[in-house]
Order: sequence, then structure tokens, then C-alpha cells
Amino acid sequence: MPNFNVAKRRGKAKVKVSVQRKAAMRRIADSYSEKFDAKIMMIQELIPLGLRAVMEELQYEVKCLAGEKHSRVGNIARWGRQNGSIYLRDQKVPIPVQRLRDVVTSREIPLATYQKLQRPFDDDEGVIRKLLHGLSTHKYRESSALTAEVFGVSASNLSRRFKQGSAEKLKQIQERSLSGEDIVVVFIDGKRYADDEIMVAVGVTIGGDKIILGIEQTHRERADVIEQWMDRIITRGLRFEDGILFVIDGSKGIRKAIDRKFGPHALVQRCRWHKRENVVSYLNDAQQVVIRRRLQEAYAEPTYQKASAALSHLHRELEKVNISAANSLLEGLEETLTIHKIELFGDLAQSMNTTNCIESIMSQMGAYTDKVDRWHNSGQILRWTATGLLDIEPRLHRIKGYRHLKSLREKLKEIVGKKLQKGSTSIVQETVAVS
Repeated sequence: MPNFNVAKRRGKAKVKVSVQRKAAMRRIADSYSEKFDAKIMMIQELIPLGLRAVMEELQYEVKCLAGEKHSRVGNIARWGRQNGSIYLRDQKVPIPVQRLRDVVTSREIPLATYQKLQRPFDDDEGVIRKLLHGLSTHKYRESSALTAEVFGVSASNLSRRFKQGSAEKLKQIQERSLSGEDIVVVFIDGKRYADDEIMVAVGVTIGGDKIILGIEQTHRERADVIEQWMDRIITRGLRFEDGILFVIDGSKGIRKAIDRKFGPHALVQRCRWHKRENVVSYLNDAQQVVIRRRLQEAYAEPTYQKASAALSHLHRELEKVNISAANSLLEGLEETLTIHKIELFGDLAQSMNTTNCIESIMSQMGAYTDKVDRWHNSGQILRWTATGLLDIEPRLHRIKGYRHLKSLREKLKEIVGKKLQKGSTSIVQETVAVS
């Protein structure tokens, strides 16, 4: 049975609630125990009570502004009534509204209570979630209307409200500050929508929490486009001076953009799953089974020396079987062993050696976006993606091995310091040579 809060405590005495509300709550509770339709009971009892409470609040505000009826005191006078509407949660309900007017300035006086109630509950959050999770705009009235008098739930009106709400979500994800976050790891990947792609960056904080850093629409993963996108993320406060580990697939555009934008402050871990699949794609079915297992065994070695030796041995074998597969293995091989090099393989390998973290988020995104049959424009794609990502974000679990992220931070600081020192030494040597 649900726990209805029908009374509050003030000191040792109870504050009584209205008899009507108490009776309504008791009948609803009884309906649960008797297995009746609780929704019908709520329609019969709570909605009328809610409307009555709204009318009382409006009348109270009118009395505060214009005084008692026929009192004729002050400059504000009642000026007839008009048909209006308010929202009860996300349902629009008609209601008569008293008009007020300043008789001296001939200016309409708005009712603050009425203006507040003209906005849907949670600023359309309920509508956005229902439509995002697959409720059709054409079936919204039948599935969610609370009373027969509800209006404003036509397909066009709901679509307009969803567009406005999702535009706010897109603005939030594009503008929110990152200055208060200590980002240690960044995953980057893309999701295709027809001919275009939406790039997504997911950051991992020092505490292991996942944050959506930004999204960007692009036709191809070009370095100059991704570099401009990274510029905007940095402008919003992304700190990278102490180093960031980037986990990416084999995209050359993303790799080049990271080099240009972050330089010595970036470490790159290439996804081993993508590497493995690229290599075996050159082989027949029987060879794929063997080489896939051999690659997994090599990457499972606990130290960089053992893993590198196993991969080198496998490369020599592949040269005899398929030279293209051997060359594919060699390309970017060292960056697939970054976690091994910094000696954190056992602690962070499960989370950091592939892009599974962001692939999982993309898969969840598909539950929202894959059901859209036709994308009308770029704005629609970005709005749906941003709204879906912000809906997913609170449910994301901390990354596995998050307790070792502090060790990763220290390793990154050490590596960045060495790179910067080496760069300074090189500049000094070049200057001396020129002199």
C-alpha cells in the first residue's frame, strides 16, 4: 500500500489537513486494497480538489490586490472575467479568470498565481520524457489525459512543446560549465544518422562518474572539424594541464585533432576491440577464430614487455598468412598498449582498453533515436541526441576500477611533466645550435 502523507508534525502537535483531502486519500488507499482502478478515483477526487485550490488561490490574490468585492478602495478594480487555462502537471485545463485593472493608468494587472500555473509542471519535462520514450503525439490524449476537459494536447501542440523543451536540453549540453570537474579520461565516438554522424565525448571524473562533455554533427571525422569542437569544449572549462587519457577507435581524424589541440598533455589508448576486428577482417572464417583468440591472449598479458613480445610474434606469423592483416596489426599497435605502458593494466584494463563505455551509451541512445523514421533537419537530430543523452546521464554507473583513477592522475602528471621538460630541452638545444 502506498504511503500517503496526510499530516505533518509541528513540534509535538499534529497539523490537521482538510476533511475533504483526508477522505479522498482514505478512499484511494481503500481502492488499492480492494484492487479498484486508482486512476479513476484520482480523477474523481484529486483533480476537482486541485481545481478548487487553484480557484481559492486566485480569489485570494484578487482580494489582496483589489480588496473585498464592492469595496471600491485603492486604484485596482475588478474588470470582468475571461476564459483562461492552467496546467495540472502536463495537462491543460480550462478555468475562468478574474481580470484586474489599474483605473488610474488604465493598465491591466496580471495575476502572478495564474501566470505561474500557465507553465506545465517541470517545464514540459513530463511531455519530453513520454515522447522521448516512444509515446506518439497522436495518441497522447488517450493515454495520458486526466480529465475529459483537458485540451492543448493535440499532436501539433505537443510537437511544439517537445521542440522547445529539447532545444533547452541541447543548449544545456552545449553550454554547461566543465570548470568544476577534474576529467581524467575522455571517450570519443560517433553515431550515424543517415548520411551524417553525431560525435559524442564522454568524460570520466576523478571519482569515476561519467559526464557528457559535448556533441557535434559532422559528415566525416575530419581533424579540423573535431579540433574546432574540442576548442568549444575547452572554452567551457575543460582542464587538461595535468593530462587526459583519450580512449578512441582507429579514426585518424580524431587522433590528429587530439595531437593538435592537447599536444603533450594527451595520452591515447586505441580500442583493442576495433584493432582485433580490423585485423581479422582480412582473414577467412577459420583463421579469424584462431587469430581473434591469439590477440585476446596477447593483450591479456600483465606486463608491457610480455604483451608486446606476444604481439610481435603474432605479427611475424601473420606475415606468412596474410600480409594485409599483418600490416593492419602493426598500424597504431603501440597505442593499443598505453595502459600496459603506464603499468595500470590490472586495475583499469577492463574499462580503458576498449571504447565499450561509450558504445554502451550509444546503444542506449538507439532506444530513443532508432524509432524515428525520418529526420527532417539537423536541429532535430541534435535536439533528440542531446535530450536522450541527458536522460541517460543520471543512470550511468561509475566506471569499473574508479578507485585507481587517482593513480592514473599521478601517472598522467608524471608523463606530462617529462614531455614538457623534454620539449623545453629540445628548444634550448635548437637555440644553442642556431647561435
